[in-house]
Amino acid sequence: MAMTPGEKKAYNKGFSAGEDSVEEGLPGWFGTFADMMTLLFAFFVLLAAISTMDPVKLQEMANSEGKSLGSKIKKDGAAEEEGEFEPIENLAQMKQEMEDAIEEMKKENPQGDPPIDIQTSSKGLIVNIKGDFAFPSGKADMKAELKTLLNDEIIPRIQASPFQIEVAGHSDSDPMPKKWQKFYASNWELSAARGATVVRYLIEEGIPAPRLVAAGYGDWYPRGIDSIRSENPMYNPLTLTWDEKIILNEETGKTAPTVLSLNSTKKQKSSNRRIQITFIQPPHHGKGRSATSYEEDS
Repeated sequence: MAMTPGEKKAYNKGFSAGEDSVEEGLPGWFGTFADMMTLLFAFFVLLAAISTMDPVKLQEMANSEGKSLGSKIKKDGAAEEEGEFEPIENLAQMKQEMEDAIEEMKKENPQGDPPIDIQTSSKGLIVNIKGDFAFPSGKADMKAELKTLLNDEIIPRIQASPFQIEVAGHSDSDPMPKKWQKFYASNWELSAARGATVVRYLIEEGIPAPRLVAAGYGDWYPRGIDSIRSENPMYNPLTLTWDEKIILNEETGKTAPTVLSLNSTKKQKSSNRRIQITFIQPPHHGKGRSATSYEEDS
Protein backbone atom coordinates (compact mmCIF):
# COMPACT_ATOMS: atom_id res chain seq x y z
CA MET A 1 0.00 0.00 0.00
CA ALA A 2 1.48 3.30 -1.10
CA MET A 3 1.97 6.11 1.42
CA THR A 4 0.05 9.30 0.98
CA PRO A 5 2.05 12.51 0.42
CA GLY A 6 1.43 13.51 4.05
CA GLU A 7 2.62 10.18 5.44
CA LYS A 8 5.71 10.26 3.26
CA LYS A 9 6.54 13.77 4.47
CA ALA A 10 6.18 12.71 8.14
CA TYR A 11 8.32 9.63 7.57
CA ASN A 12 11.13 11.60 5.98
CA LYS A 13 10.98 14.15 8.78
CA GLY A 14 11.28 11.40 11.44
CA PHE A 15 14.14 9.72 9.61
CA SER A 16 16.08 12.99 9.46
CA ALA A 17 15.53 13.56 13.18
CA GLY A 18 16.82 10.09 13.90
CA GLU A 19 19.98 10.76 11.90
CA ASP A 20 20.57 13.98 13.81
CA SER A 21 20.11 12.23 17.18
CA VAL A 22 22.93 9.72 16.61
CA GLU A 23 25.93 10.82 18.74
CA GLU A 24 29.42 10.59 17.42
CA GLY A 25 32.19 8.81 19.38
CA LEU A 26 32.35 5.53 21.35
CA PRO A 27 29.35 3.19 21.46
CA GLY A 28 27.12 3.37 24.51
CA TRP A 29 28.10 -0.06 25.86
CA PHE A 30 31.71 1.02 26.19
CA GLY A 31 31.00 3.08 29.31
CA THR A 32 29.57 0.05 31.10
CA PHE A 33 32.55 -2.04 30.01
CA ALA A 34 35.01 0.59 31.31
CA ASP A 35 33.23 0.68 34.68
CA MET A 36 33.44 -3.09 34.94
CA MET A 37 37.18 -3.11 34.17
CA THR A 38 37.78 -0.38 36.75
CA LEU A 39 35.96 -2.40 39.39
CA LEU A 40 37.96 -5.52 38.51
CA PHE A 41 41.20 -3.55 38.77
CA ALA A 42 40.20 -2.20 42.18
CA PHE A 43 39.26 -5.72 43.30
CA PHE A 44 42.66 -7.17 42.41
CA VAL A 45 44.46 -4.22 44.01
CA LEU A 46 42.52 -4.97 47.20
CA LEU A 47 43.47 -8.65 47.02
CA ALA A 48 47.13 -7.74 46.62
CA ALA A 49 46.93 -5.33 49.56
CA ILE A 50 45.50 -7.88 52.00
CA SER A 51 47.53 -10.88 50.83
CA THR A 52 50.75 -11.95 52.57
CA MET A 53 53.60 -12.95 50.29
CA ASP A 54 55.88 -15.74 51.51
CA PRO A 55 59.36 -14.94 50.15
CA VAL A 56 60.69 -18.39 51.06
CA LYS A 57 58.06 -20.21 49.02
CA LEU A 58 58.56 -17.83 46.10
CA GLN A 59 62.28 -18.54 46.10
CA GLU A 60 61.68 -22.28 46.40
CA MET A 61 59.59 -22.04 43.24
CA ALA A 62 62.40 -20.15 41.55
CA ASN A 63 64.86 -22.88 42.56
CA SER A 64 62.60 -25.73 41.43
CA GLU A 65 64.36 -25.95 38.06
CA GLY A 66 66.88 -28.27 39.67
CA LYS A 67 69.51 -25.75 40.66
CA SER A 68 71.59 -27.21 43.47
CA LEU A 69 71.01 -25.65 46.86
CA GLY A 70 73.72 -24.31 49.17
CA SER A 71 75.74 -26.91 51.02
CA LYS A 72 79.04 -27.23 52.82
CA ILE A 73 82.11 -26.34 50.79
CA LYS A 74 83.85 -29.10 48.87
CA LYS A 75 87.08 -27.87 47.31
CA ASP A 76 88.67 -29.85 44.47
CA GLY A 77 86.79 -32.97 45.53
CA ALA A 78 88.18 -32.78 49.08
CA ALA A 79 86.16 -33.67 52.14
CA GLU A 80 83.85 -31.10 53.68
CA GLU A 81 85.56 -28.60 55.89
CA GLU A 82 83.69 -28.32 59.16
CA GLY A 83 81.94 -25.00 59.71
CA GLU A 84 82.45 -23.64 56.18
CA PHE A 85 79.57 -22.97 53.84
CA GLU A 86 79.03 -21.86 50.30
CA PRO A 87 77.39 -18.45 50.03
CA ILE A 88 73.69 -18.72 50.86
CA GLU A 89 72.03 -16.30 48.48
CA ASN A 90 68.32 -16.65 49.21
CA LEU A 91 65.87 -17.80 51.84
CA ALA A 92 65.03 -21.03 50.02
CA GLN A 93 68.67 -22.07 50.28
CA MET A 94 68.73 -21.14 53.96
CA LYS A 95 65.59 -23.22 54.54
CA GLN A 96 67.26 -26.23 52.95
CA GLU A 97 70.37 -25.69 55.06
CA MET A 98 68.37 -25.59 58.28
CA GLU A 99 66.31 -28.64 57.29
CA ASP A 100 69.55 -30.56 56.70
CA ALA A 101 70.84 -29.45 60.11
CA ILE A 102 67.65 -30.64 61.82
CA GLU A 103 67.91 -34.03 60.09
CA GLU A 104 71.48 -34.39 61.36
CA MET A 105 70.31 -33.62 64.90
CA LYS A 106 67.65 -36.32 64.62
CA LYS A 107 70.26 -38.86 63.52
CA GLU A 108 72.59 -37.94 66.38
CA ASN A 109 69.79 -38.17 68.95
CA PRO A 110 66.98 -40.38 67.58
CA GLN A 111 65.30 -40.62 71.00
CA GLY A 112 64.77 -36.89 71.49
CA ASP A 113 63.27 -33.98 69.58
CA PRO A 114 65.64 -31.43 68.02
CA PRO A 115 65.79 -28.17 69.99
CA ILE A 116 64.92 -26.18 66.88
CA ASP A 117 62.30 -26.14 64.16
CA ILE A 118 61.68 -23.83 61.23
CA GLN A 119 58.73 -22.09 59.65
CA THR A 120 58.18 -19.54 56.90
CA SER A 121 56.23 -16.32 56.97
CA SER A 122 55.79 -13.13 54.99
CA LYS A 123 58.68 -11.76 57.05
CA GLY A 124 61.18 -14.46 56.12
CA LEU A 125 62.54 -17.75 57.44
CA ILE A 126 62.05 -18.32 61.17
CA VAL A 127 64.16 -20.62 63.32
CA ASN A 128 62.45 -21.41 66.62
CA ILE A 129 64.71 -22.44 69.50
CA LYS A 130 63.02 -24.00 72.52
CA GLY A 131 63.14 -21.60 75.45
CA ASP A 132 63.69 -24.34 78.03
CA PHE A 133 66.71 -25.53 76.01
CA ALA A 134 68.13 -22.02 75.67
CA PHE A 135 67.67 -20.35 79.09
CA PRO A 136 67.14 -21.28 82.74
CA SER A 137 63.62 -20.56 83.97
CA GLY A 138 63.10 -16.87 84.75
CA LYS A 139 66.61 -15.86 83.63
CA ALA A 140 68.30 -14.32 80.61
CA ASP A 141 71.65 -16.09 80.98
CA MET A 142 72.32 -18.35 78.01
CA LYS A 143 72.83 -22.05 78.64
CA ALA A 144 75.98 -23.67 77.29
CA GLU A 145 73.80 -25.79 74.99
CA LEU A 146 72.45 -22.66 73.30
CA LYS A 147 75.96 -21.29 72.71
CA THR A 148 77.00 -24.60 71.14
CA LEU A 149 73.94 -24.59 68.88
CA LEU A 150 74.59 -21.01 67.79
CA ASN A 151 78.27 -21.68 67.10
CA ASP A 152 77.68 -24.91 65.17
CA GLU A 153 74.49 -24.27 63.24
CA ILE A 154 73.39 -20.63 63.26
CA ILE A 155 76.42 -18.32 63.19
CA PRO A 156 78.20 -19.99 60.22
CA ARG A 157 75.02 -19.71 58.17
CA ILE A 158 74.52 -16.07 59.14
CA GLN A 159 78.11 -15.37 58.05
CA ALA A 160 77.51 -17.09 54.71
CA SER A 161 74.34 -15.12 53.96
CA PRO A 162 73.27 -11.50 53.33
CA PHE A 163 70.17 -11.51 55.53
CA GLN A 164 69.18 -9.16 58.30
CA ILE A 165 68.64 -11.09 61.54
CA GLU A 166 65.93 -10.46 64.11
CA VAL A 167 66.30 -12.23 67.44
CA ALA A 168 63.08 -12.18 69.45
CA GLY A 169 62.22 -13.56 72.86
CA HIS A 170 58.76 -15.05 73.53
CA SER A 171 57.12 -16.33 76.70
CA ASP A 172 54.01 -18.18 77.80
CA SER A 173 51.09 -16.53 79.57
CA ASP A 174 52.11 -17.44 83.13
CA PRO A 175 52.74 -14.28 85.18
CA MET A 176 56.24 -13.53 86.39
CA PRO A 177 56.75 -15.06 89.87
CA LYS A 178 57.28 -12.51 92.61
CA LYS A 179 60.76 -13.83 93.42
CA TRP A 180 61.92 -12.86 89.90
CA GLN A 181 60.03 -9.57 89.59
CA LYS A 182 62.93 -7.65 91.10
CA PHE A 183 64.91 -8.60 87.98
CA TYR A 184 62.13 -8.61 85.37
CA ALA A 185 58.82 -6.92 86.13
CA SER A 186 56.91 -8.95 83.54
CA ASN A 187 57.28 -11.29 80.59
CA TRP A 188 57.93 -8.26 78.39
CA GLU A 189 61.18 -7.47 80.16
CA LEU A 190 62.32 -11.09 80.31
CA SER A 191 61.65 -11.82 76.64
CA ALA A 192 63.36 -8.60 75.53
CA ALA A 193 66.39 -9.36 77.75
CA ARG A 194 66.72 -12.83 76.24
CA GLY A 195 66.59 -11.46 72.70
CA ALA A 196 69.23 -8.86 73.57
CA THR A 197 71.45 -11.48 75.22
CA VAL A 198 71.54 -13.57 72.05
CA VAL A 199 72.21 -10.49 69.92
CA ARG A 200 75.15 -9.49 72.14
CA TYR A 201 76.57 -12.99 71.80
CA LEU A 202 76.26 -12.89 68.00
CA ILE A 203 78.13 -9.57 67.94
CA GLU A 204 80.88 -11.04 70.15
CA GLU A 205 81.20 -13.89 67.65
CA GLY A 206 81.73 -11.51 64.75
CA ILE A 207 78.28 -10.78 63.30
CA PRO A 208 78.12 -7.05 62.33
CA ALA A 209 75.77 -5.14 64.64
CA PRO A 210 73.91 -3.34 61.79
CA ARG A 211 72.57 -6.70 60.64
CA LEU A 212 70.97 -7.50 63.99
CA VAL A 213 67.71 -6.56 65.69
CA ALA A 214 66.74 -7.56 69.25
CA ALA A 215 63.07 -7.79 70.16
CA GLY A 216 60.78 -9.03 72.91
CA TYR A 217 57.17 -10.07 72.30
CA GLY A 218 56.36 -11.19 75.83
CA ASP A 219 53.33 -13.47 75.84
CA TRP A 220 51.56 -11.60 73.03
CA TYR A 221 52.62 -13.69 70.03
CA PRO A 222 51.79 -17.35 70.75
CA ARG A 223 52.87 -19.85 68.13
CA GLY A 224 49.29 -20.67 67.19
CA ILE A 225 48.93 -17.23 65.62
CA ASP A 226 50.99 -18.25 62.58
CA SER A 227 48.81 -21.24 61.71
CA ILE A 228 45.67 -19.12 62.15
CA ARG A 229 47.04 -16.52 59.74
CA SER A 230 47.87 -19.19 57.15
CA GLU A 231 44.32 -20.58 57.37
CA ASN A 232 42.67 -17.16 57.40
CA PRO A 233 44.72 -14.46 55.60
CA MET A 234 42.15 -11.85 56.65
CA TYR A 235 42.95 -12.40 60.34
CA ASN A 236 44.82 -9.49 61.89
CA PRO A 237 47.05 -10.56 64.85
CA LEU A 238 46.94 -6.98 66.12
CA THR A 239 43.37 -7.70 67.23
CA LEU A 240 44.56 -10.42 69.64
CA THR A 241 43.12 -9.99 73.14
CA TRP A 242 44.04 -11.52 76.49
CA ASP A 243 40.76 -13.32 77.09
CA GLU A 244 38.02 -11.22 75.44
CA LYS A 245 36.09 -13.18 72.83
CA ILE A 246 35.73 -11.47 69.46
CA ILE A 247 33.32 -13.06 66.96
CA LEU A 248 34.87 -13.60 63.53
CA ASN A 249 31.81 -15.10 61.84
CA GLU A 250 28.29 -14.18 62.92
CA GLU A 251 26.75 -17.17 61.11
CA THR A 252 28.99 -19.87 62.58
CA GLY A 253 29.71 -18.09 65.86
CA LYS A 254 33.45 -18.68 65.40
CA THR A 255 35.54 -16.55 67.73
CA ALA A 256 39.06 -15.22 67.40
CA PRO A 257 41.81 -16.85 69.49
CA THR A 258 43.03 -15.20 72.66
CA VAL A 259 46.34 -15.29 74.49
CA LEU A 260 44.87 -17.58 77.13
CA SER A 261 43.24 -19.94 74.62
CA LEU A 262 46.62 -20.37 72.90
CA ASN A 263 48.25 -21.13 76.29
CA SER A 264 45.64 -23.56 77.58
CA THR A 265 47.88 -26.67 77.73
CA LYS A 266 51.38 -27.45 78.98
CA LYS A 267 52.41 -28.32 75.42
CA GLN A 268 51.23 -24.94 74.13
CA LYS A 269 53.03 -23.08 76.91
CA SER A 270 56.25 -24.99 76.28
CA SER A 271 56.00 -24.22 72.56
CA ASN A 272 55.40 -20.52 73.25
CA ARG A 273 58.54 -20.21 75.40
CA ARG A 274 61.07 -19.75 72.62
CA ILE A 275 63.72 -17.69 70.93
CA GLN A 276 62.93 -16.81 67.34
CA ILE A 277 65.75 -16.07 64.91
CA THR A 278 64.30 -14.66 61.70
CA PHE A 279 66.31 -14.41 58.48
CA ILE A 280 64.89 -11.38 56.67
CA GLN A 281 65.49 -10.84 52.96
CA PRO A 282 67.42 -7.56 52.64
CA PRO A 283 66.25 -4.82 50.28
CA HIS A 284 68.12 -4.17 47.07
CA HIS A 285 71.42 -2.51 47.92
CA GLY A 286 72.41 -1.34 44.49
CA LYS A 287 74.66 -2.79 41.82
CA GLY A 288 77.65 -4.64 43.17
CA ARG A 289 76.73 -4.11 46.81
CA SER A 290 75.53 -6.68 49.33
CA ALA A 291 73.93 -6.49 52.74
CA THR A 292 77.20 -7.58 54.32
CA SER A 293 79.30 -4.86 52.69
CA TYR A 294 79.69 -1.63 54.64
CA GLU A 295 82.21 0.13 52.41
CA GLU A 296 80.96 3.35 50.87
CA ASP A 297 80.24 3.34 47.14
CA SER A 298 83.03 4.91 45.11
